[in-house]
Amino acid sequence: MITLSADKKDKTFHEIDSALERVKSEKRLKGVEDRRVASEVFDKRTLEVLYKLSNTGYLSILDGVISTGKEANVFKGLDDHDDFVAVKIYRIATSDFKKMQYYIQGDPRFKVKMSNKRQVVHAWVNKEFRNLKRAYESGVRVPRPFVSRENVLIMEFIGDSEGNPAPTLKEAPPLHPRKMFDKIVYYMRLLYKMARLVHGDLSAFNILNFEEEPVIIDISQAVVLDHPIAEELLERDARNISRDFKRFGVSSTPQEILEKIMD
Repeated sequence: MITLSADKKDKTFHEIDSALERVKSEKRLKGVEDRRVASEVFDKRTLEVLYKLSNTGYLSILDGVISTGKEANVFKGLDDHDDFVAVKIYRIATSDFKKMQYYIQGDPRFKVKMSNKRQVVHAWVNKEFRNLKRAYESGVRVPRPFVSRENVLIMEFIGDSEGNPAPTLKEAPPLHPRKMFDKIVYYMRLLYKMARLVHGDLSAFNILNFEEEPVIIDISQAVVLDHPIAEELLERDARNISRDFKRFGVSSTPQEILEKIMD
C-alpha cells in the first residue's frame, strides 16, 4: 500500500520511493510477477505524477493490482473520501508505439510529434480520457473518467463495496445472454450515434460483467467516425460480438449487428 495524501506538503519524492521499496520488501503486492511489474510501472517520473495527482483529491492510497497488461496496469486506489477508484498506469518502456501511432494518426483531435515516445503515450492516455468522457456523457456504460496526467488515468472503480473488481464477460459469462447482448449492441449504437466513436477492440475481454450489467472498458484505441479506419474497426467490433455471443448461445450475424447500430 502506498499512501500519497498524508502530510502532502512535506512529503518528498524520496519518501514516496521509500514507501514503494517497503511495499516490495513486505511483499504486499501479490506474487513475484506483480512485484516485478511494480518495478517497471513505478519509475521516478510516474511517482512524481502520482504525487501531484494526490493533490487533486482523486487519489490518496494506491493498493492492489486489478489487471496487468502488456502496456498498462490497473490498480485499485482510494480517494480522499475513501471511495475506491481505478488507476491505470501506462509503462513508457513497454508501450506499443506503432499501434498507438496507428490509432492516433488520422484523429483530428490530436497533433503529436510521433518521434517522441513519451509524448505519444501521454497523447494516448489523454485520448482514453476524452473517449471515456464522450462515451459516458452519451449514456454508454463505461467507467466514469476523473482525471488524467501524462501516463496516468484515474477513473471509476467497477466492483463491489468491498473492493472486489468486476470480472470480464470472458471470465463470467452472462446468466441471460440475450439480454446482455441487446444491452451491448444498444451501447455500441449510442457510442456510434451519440458519442460519434467506434470502440475498435470490443469483445468479451473488454466488457465487464458487473452484476449482470455490461460495462465497456479499454477504450483508448476508439476513433472518431471520420477517422480513416473507423468503418473497418466497426465491422471488426461487430464480428467479435457476434462470435463471442454465439458461444453464449445467441445467434446474430455481424451484418445484423451493424444494421442495429447504424439504422
